[in-house]
Amino acid sequence: MGFLPILALGQTIVSGTVTEANGMPILGANVYLEGTYDGASTTEQGGFSFETTATGVQVLVVSFLSFETFTMAADVSQLQDLTIKLREDVNSLDTVTISAGTLEASDNSKVSVLKPLDVVTTASALGDFVGALQTLPGTTTVAEDGRLFVRGGDAGETQIFIDGIRVFTPYTPTTNNIPTRGRYSPFLFDGITFSTGGYSAEYGQALSSVLLLNTIDEPDQEKTEISLMTVGGGLGNTQKWEKSSLSVNATYINLAPYIAAFPDRNDWQKPFEGYAGETVFRHKLKNGLFKLYAAFDGTDFELTQEDIDLPEGLD
Repeated sequence: MGFLPILALGQTIVSGTVTEANGMPILGANVYLEGTYDGASTTEQGGFSFETTATGVQVLVVSFLSFETFTMAADVSQLQDLTIKLREDVNSLDTVTISAGTLEASDNSKVSVLKPLDVVTTASALGDFVGALQTLPGTTTVAEDGRLFVRGGDAGETQIFIDGIRVFTPYTPTTNNIPTRGRYSPFLFDGITFSTGGYSAEYGQALSSVLLLNTIDEPDQEKTEISLMTVGGGLGNTQKWEKSSLSVNATYINLAPYIAAFPDRNDWQKPFEGYAGETVFRHKLKNGLFKLYAAFDGTDFELTQEDIDLPEGLD
């Protein structure tokens, strides 16, 4: 029993009251000595009291949600009957503006999704703008169709427009289980705008989405473009005069090398071969711009597909 007074003398009581700036007591504030396990929480009257064996100068920390953390460095013998006032932690928030995405006619700055270079550098697109769009959120891949399906809708519910004119046959012909491709070169367009949500009432016949293809109004310079693929290539040239310009593009695709290297389930008598060409003539008028667009494309292939009803297959 002779050691008990010595142990009592080795402990110091830290006490005080925690209030707001207006004097209101704070319930549940955390009060502790930094670097130790000694501490307590404030009562309904804001008071706190705990014992510590620490000696010398210590850092008292008081923290509570939505208030600035209070710290005080002093000898533990002086940390008694304290009155601590916490200041509110006020953060200034910038104005937050929430707006829904919209598609306005002749306003591509807000909805432009892909540039021509984005199309040809998108993996698996093979220079096809439809293939590049299939990598965007909201689109879905249906078997090996190759057309544009948006949010569970049919491909026919996605309307495609070139310079405001609806396109009724935007895809190349194909057969069952062979993906189709878009008919147009991405380099003819200034930008490809794609909306999987709301769009203007101007395109009311669209049910799932709208794809706008706007041709270049005026080329920036004369240029020649060459594209190379393992299964084909493309060539384009643009000539520019004082008030006129002419752009010509041609592409060729032949899947024979690919099918020879990676045979599939189809029996190809003639592998897929496709060719296409486009030209755009532009002429500045006094109060506008005249555009003339012409295109051609051809597809040639022959194969025999497996069919459960035909032992010899379907030609």
